[in-house]
Amino acid sequence: MIAVNARFLTQPLTGVQRFALEISRALQSLCGKNNILFFSPSNILLQSEAKELNVEIIGKHTGHLWEQIDLPRHLKKNGNPLLINLCNIAPIFYSNKLSTLHDIIYIRYPHTYSKAFRWFYRITMPLVLKTSKHIFTVSEFSKKEITSHYHIPQNKITVVYNAVDKKFRPQPDNALKKENYLLAVSSVKESKNFALILNAFEALSKQRDDLKLFIVGDLKQGNFSNIDLNKFVNHPRIKFLGRVDDNQLIKLYSNANAFLFPSLYEGFGIPVLEAQACGCPVIASNTASLPEVLQDSAEFVNPQDPADLTRAISKIVTHCEYKNQLIDKGFQNLERFSWEKSGNTILNEARKVM
Repeated sequence: MIAVNARFLTQPLTGVQRFALEISRALQSLCGKNNILFFSPSNILLQSEAKELNVEIIGKHTGHLWEQIDLPRHLKKNGNPLLINLCNIAPIFYSNKLSTLHDIIYIRYPHTYSKAFRWFYRITMPLVLKTSKHIFTVSEFSKKEITSHYHIPQNKITVVYNAVDKKFRPQPDNALKKENYLLAVSSVKESKNFALILNAFEALSKQRDDLKLFIVGDLKQGNFSNIDLNKFVNHPRIKFLGRVDDNQLIKLYSNANAFLFPSLYEGFGIPVLEAQACGCPVIASNTASLPEVLQDSAEFVNPQDPADLTRAISKIVTHCEYKNQLIDKGFQNLERFSWEKSGNTILNEARKVM
């Protein structure tokens, strides 16, 4: 019997949680509902997904206490099944487990996180890795980062790529198309390089008065010490759209001139595949995992150079043939990634240690 740590169902659905959900769906399909169990604390946010996975609620705690106390206690009382952990942290005092570490951004960009978060990860992560029978990560880039920093043998880590939900596909919308916009999905994290997007667009808007910039994400003024957000909030051709649901996001991807993703550090970068699945050409950083994930299907830029991002945008919006080539290459690139394939990779490693 295989058990899955489904604490991710108590958290908002961002990249790591989406990976966990889709891998869980794939594992359930591959194993059959009677051969895999999903355990969660009671404070579930993703109710329909929990019902789909037939999740069993156990324990009285929530958060880290549930993960470190209630979950291992329940497993030890019920035959010590192999536990699969998909969201970085795992029970330290339970050794029959496989764990996933997506990246080490908390080491490379520590100021992105609170002191408490950094302290917790610095203490627990070495123990999680040491006590796991095998480790998964989401790119060869992350594998090198983890093996280098934690001095873990490469043969103890297997790469399991992300993929894209099938609902991400082109949805033309004439009204949106007429907006003639560029799209960015950003956050307050330093590593997302939000300032570069704003500065590059400001420079570009002085050369072209026909382009707009739409920004999706929950942004807070207090997190940008080096940017005067008020200056950009009042810009006539920049729209801050806040958080949107997947259906809105798909439409935004599908009708944008280009998707801008000049991130400084990514373990994988699911949004670039989402954009490609919707027929949107991608402009991405030439750093971290992005060249590995995108290969020749995107226009790459130096994430430290606003002028390079401006150049890339101009190239795509000016040359329709090149833009269409990137769209076609994007669809081809997507064929490399599949949740079923990734689920099979995890299942094969699970069978080796069972």
